[in-house]
Amino acid sequence: MVPWDPSHPHPPPLGEKDFEEKQLITFYDQKITSLKQLVRKLECFPPKLLNCCWRMGAMHGKCCCKCSTSSDGDDKEEQRGVYTGQNTHILANLSLDFVDVPSHRFRLGYSVLTQRGYYPESPDKENQDSYCIRTNIQGNPNVHFFGVFDGHGLFGTQCSNFVKDRLIEILSNDAALVDDPVNAYSAAFLATNDELHNSEIDDSMSGTTAITALVVGDKLYVANVGDSRAVLAVKEGGRVLAQDLSCDQTPFRKDECERVKLCGARVLSVDQVEGLKDPGIQSWGDEETDGNDPPRLWVQDGMYPGTAFTRSVGDSMAERIGVIADPEVSMVQLTSSHPFFVVASDGVFEFLSSQTVVDMVNKYADPRDACSAIAAQSYKLWLEHENRTDDITIIIVQIKDLTNV
Repeated sequence: MVPWDPSHPHPPPLGEKDFEEKQLITFYDQKITSLKQLVRKLECFPPKLLNCCWRMGAMHGKCCCKCSTSSDGDDKEEQRGVYTGQNTHILANLSLDFVDVPSHRFRLGYSVLTQRGYYPESPDKENQDSYCIRTNIQGNPNVHFFGVFDGHGLFGTQCSNFVKDRLIEILSNDAALVDDPVNAYSAAFLATNDELHNSEIDDSMSGTTAITALVVGDKLYVANVGDSRAVLAVKEGGRVLAQDLSCDQTPFRKDECERVKLCGARVLSVDQVEGLKDPGIQSWGDEETDGNDPPRLWVQDGMYPGTAFTRSVGDSMAERIGVIADPEVSMVQLTSSHPFFVVASDGVFEFLSSQTVVDMVNKYADPRDACSAIAAQSYKLWLEHENRTDDITIIIVQIKDLTNV
């Protein structure tokens, strides 16, 4: 995710969480005269660098690093190590791992890729994405977790890593997890949000989205906060179709837009804030056609926080105008018609539809090839539309040997 960033110069450090809002209002009124002009200061990305863009951003994503050992250790060991698959021009040190779900006699094969974005004005910027894969939760071989966390703001990396670590720990310690995953999910997200607020990390204008998938036997639970996405592949006739398991939580959604307005948010695009468009027109089309200048959330008497999402973990200032950490949770029962699912940050879905991603995964027998191909295509499309890219993280989970018996 690439939220509005009023930097250059940066606002004063927000080390104290009890800062006065008037200080921020004064700062932004003095420093920000044209957000559009700020964006346009970015120089065009040199085309000759396109072919080596992957070498510019090593894989700096963080994982929770607590995946349990596969029950088939020999098979898993053979798949480990440096990956030299079809897309060898892409910097990738991918592994293909497996875990069994013995209660329903099927197997999950999974791979993950995370790629730092290209930021011409911030070449040393960290990858703010992180991910967590945890198998055999609570010692139960039928419960497995996959999550992607997309940080944003000055302390987005710290927020992303904090949530990646704490969410799964809280979820794992909930005795009701297997019996009531929906309530366990909601409680874990809200508790993690509270812990982040009370941590040493300044989350006043930083936070993270979270898209997570929990396999419990033959059921798949997806909890979403923000605008990353989970997609399930569904075989139907001779086709493989994409079924979204999450719905992006942005002001493009009428229900989310009305909810934040009731909490006191102004919902305006940057052009509307700058007076280039009528602020009274509260219609922004959809993300496909108006994604370049999306509606954002602002306090009533200031030009902040400017978030383009309506739910996140952290973002304590935006929380005052309706940005919440309560996840939307969906559930689907897995069958033999479901060959795989994808969990990915919006760096993937900014320019690729869910169906396009499913089509690309379906072309490859090895999910490592699919991860690399999707990340490369996402990167390419970012540079065709923008002079920078977002961080890109994708987890592909294959569902093997599941029958309907």
